[in-house]
Amino acid sequence: MTHIEQLYWGGAALIVLWLVVFGLVLVATRNGVVTPGPATQEFGDDPEPPAVVSLLGNRWRGVEHAAAATLLDLAARGLVELRQHGDDPLRSTVHVTGAGRDAQGLMPYELRVLERVTAAATNGGAPIGAIAFRDEKRAASWNTALRREIIAEARLRGLSRFRFASLLVSALLVTAFLPGVLFAVAVIMGGHNVRAALGLGVAPGTVLSFLLSKSLGERATAKGLERAGHWAGLRAWLSAHEDFARLPPASVTVWDRYLAYGTALGVTSLTGRLLGFDSGDRRRVWSSYGGSWRAVRIRYPRLRPGFGCSPRRLLQLAAAAGVVAVCLCAFAVMREPGWVVDAHSGGSLRRPGLILSAGWVGSALLGLVVAGKFSRWTLLVAFLAMMPGNFASATHGWFKDASAHEGPLPGELVAVAVFGALAVYFVVLACLERREPDTITGEVLRMESRKGKEAARFLALDEGDTDLTTAWALPAASRAIATGAQVRLRVSRGTRVIRSAELVRAARPEGDRAAVGVPDAS
Repeated sequence: MTHIEQLYWGGAALIVLWLVVFGLVLVATRNGVVTPGPATQEFGDDPEPPAVVSLLGNRWRGVEHAAAATLLDLAARGLVELRQHGDDPLRSTVHVTGAGRDAQGLMPYELRVLERVTAAATNGGAPIGAIAFRDEKRAASWNTALRREIIAEARLRGLSRFRFASLLVSALLVTAFLPGVLFAVAVIMGGHNVRAALGLGVAPGTVLSFLLSKSLGERATAKGLERAGHWAGLRAWLSAHEDFARLPPASVTVWDRYLAYGTALGVTSLTGRLLGFDSGDRRRVWSSYGGSWRAVRIRYPRLRPGFGCSPRRLLQLAAAAGVVAVCLCAFAVMREPGWVVDAHSGGSLRRPGLILSAGWVGSALLGLVVAGKFSRWTLLVAFLAMMPGNFASATHGWFKDASAHEGPLPGELVAVAVFGALAVYFVVLACLERREPDTITGEVLRMESRKGKEAARFLALDEGDTDLTTAWALPAASRAIATGAQVRLRVSRGTRVIRSAELVRAARPEGDRAAVGVPDAS
């Protein structure tokens, strides 16, 4: 065995050794078993807040429904008020009380939830659906900070700790890159360049570090396991009430803090689902633009031909559709039964299925080339599309009957009509783009990305006069618009392209809104 081979085998052995040690560490630092206590309705002498209980109830893996549980706990303590209008819990509203505006000494995560509610419930109240964020990044950042604050509180109470000691993490991180060092030396000794050595040297350490980062988290303490068992007993007591899981948020006035703890423990499924602090429903957004809260439905025209296209792009698509229509028409008209040889003559390139597939697939490929969508994956799809016709029997079957048909097939006529209509449609859109754009003003509800860096983004705008809006196409290069901002747009309604945007009012922090009235109880 050469020295180079020894280095490669040594690096592989270090990777296996690291994985074995890492597995042993995971086993040694796993959480202990939570022994559920007897069913009880008691919180205890010094009960943990519902947010911390959500961490214990999820076995230290996450804080699901912690924000909703904290909001309910604030309502039970009189800092906020939840009202239900009618029989539908979705029509519930949240209101900040005078005690909530003057609240002092709140925990950081409680203050974060209260500030979010205050930002949404200006002038006293807002629908509970307005608590959700409109921007996914802001929602993720907010919830990450909330989780960090809850974990800090659990550690102060002696209920949680780091899963791995800092010295152990440092040792695993350093040793994760040792196999790469051996690989890099072997690459250089083999006569390869430094770039190849760096690539192969860093790759194993990167993968192992990724595995380590995914395992970093919290670990239960002895006190934490004991308290988790107590709260498991409360969960059993709450689960014994059949209607508890279906209680709406406004029932906190009757159940007091029990509803908050039930949400933290995952018992109240309805309340936890309604009080969402995530990015919310992308197709139904609450808006106060225009003077009153409304649930605005958003449509995303993903399949609309020409959406977000420039006039030049529209003409290119029209040319592509026209090429496909002309090629299909020419192939259908010129095709003759004599193109197909006898089955026993051995002419494999003149099989009925292969001839038909070649004409259809070739027309589609020419259209893709003109449209600028041709790639190596296109060739693969075209090759696979040829397979059914290539392996079809030349003596009988659909391909044989189709090739013997005089004139265009019905399917070919339909395809020619469809692509011809698309060509005309794109030309008409390109002509309409020459008109003077319309001017609209409203508030940005949501912004959604589309596949491809150059693709226009979806921008949903609330103009204040309707409960249904269709998203516009915002060019990918535009960066001056944010969710929650009020803007004045110059738009083309045919392609729904935003030609220019003027900022009327910048988005307020945390989605703050202007003072508006709260829906009445009717």
